[in-house]
Amino acid sequence: MTSSSIQTLFDSQKNKATALRSAPISERKAQLSKLKRWILDNKSRIYEALYQDLHKPQLEADISEIFPVMAEISHTLQHLSEWTRERRVSSGLTYIGTQGKIKYEPKGRCLIIAPWNYPFQLTVGPLVSCLAAGNTAILKPSENTPTTSRFISEMVRELFDPSWVTVVEGAIDETQTLLSLPFDHIFFTGSTPVGKIVMAAAAKHLTSVTLELGGKSPVIIDESANVDDAAKKIIWGRFTNNGQTCIAPDYLFVHHTQLENFLASAKKHIRKLFDPSSVGMRQSSGYARIVNPRHTQRIIDLMESALQEGAKIAIGGTYDLESRFIEPTLLIDIPTDSSIWKEEIFGPIMPIQTYDSLENVIEHIRANDKPLSLYLFSKDRRAQERVTQETTAGSMVINDVVLQYAHPNLPFGGVNQSGIGKAHGHYGFLEFTNQKSVLKQRVGFTNAMLFYPPIGNFKKKVLDFMTRYF
Repeated sequence: MTSSSIQTLFDSQKNKATALRSAPISERKAQLSKLKRWILDNKSRIYEALYQDLHKPQLEADISEIFPVMAEISHTLQHLSEWTRERRVSSGLTYIGTQGKIKYEPKGRCLIIAPWNYPFQLTVGPLVSCLAAGNTAILKPSENTPTTSRFISEMVRELFDPSWVTVVEGAIDETQTLLSLPFDHIFFTGSTPVGKIVMAAAAKHLTSVTLELGGKSPVIIDESANVDDAAKKIIWGRFTNNGQTCIAPDYLFVHHTQLENFLASAKKHIRKLFDPSSVGMRQSSGYARIVNPRHTQRIIDLMESALQEGAKIAIGGTYDLESRFIEPTLLIDIPTDSSIWKEEIFGPIMPIQTYDSLENVIEHIRANDKPLSLYLFSKDRRAQERVTQETTAGSMVINDVVLQYAHPNLPFGGVNQSGIGKAHGHYGFLEFTNQKSVLKQRVGFTNAMLFYPPIGNFKKKVLDFMTRYF
């Protein structure tokens, strides 16, 4: 799209954004219900788009793309009246005679920039929160998943007037044009380097942002853990969607007494979960693919570089660039200065190091960027408490992985380099909402007038008393 046509779309949403401020909440609910019905009626189209872009199995599409969106809509419809209700606040003795309340109002025109790894869910999920808060939206799906991007554009045209919701397809030029506009809020999901670009562009207009980024999410398996249980959960969380998940376990610390059993269990669960018919991983219909050759080559280069630096393949290791296939792979004996140990992998390779002291693991996590997620497998309550208290992450899960993302009552988001702001449920609604304070004062004498000048001894004594005891 040209810059002028994008500007026209942006301008066309101004009046609608103003009108939505006073529109009944039932109008928002009606749009969300309409979206929910449309998704149910068009699941086959979603499956086809995701298969074309990511070779995503149908069951995986249901679990990771469709279900989270449907659950988000259902939860929002159930609670939206409560979330939008004005909330009265106590005045206290200092403000006797006033009435205070918080009014939840739409921010206005919003931009949602989505990634390619979960191209349907990570476009439509934020849209649910945006619509619930009463905003308009321009969606920018990823050009790396063109079939899904085109499908989302078709969906939006069938459901919404462009003055309310519309889609801009394209690549860098279109994104740069969108980022030059004075949106009222930007919701971005993607890499940390691009997140910095988005935040810098938003700063020119003082536009608020939600940045759902990534980074390396560590996993710890201590000596008390149930290793087979841990292996099954980690293998599922790591290799679903071919490892292209921002909260996937990224690198693993295993207590030295647990490594051998972990590798044996991991090998078993890779086959059971992703090649249940034993046809070979390359022929399995239950295993997705890397999004494109460029990303496939990047992951292969990370692995080959680690092997040259002394790492060893414990499981897997085969790949085919042309078909964008990389086998589920576990690497051991990783040098700590290896790129694969320091960079986000975003693919089906997991580097492993053994450890003796939990303190050393905690020190490593604290010395690096704060992760989006942190996972601990342990039956030791003291270890659980220690890791919880002594590390920082956007979210932490004990004895499982990834599930925190879909929890309806937990905020999802990162810390600093792994993200800014929170999403999902009530927290997503608040991201797209201005919490406006409203104070109503009585007419005539008020407490505040006690402190109008001139200030005499009596007023000084009153002020001193209030400073000490109020």
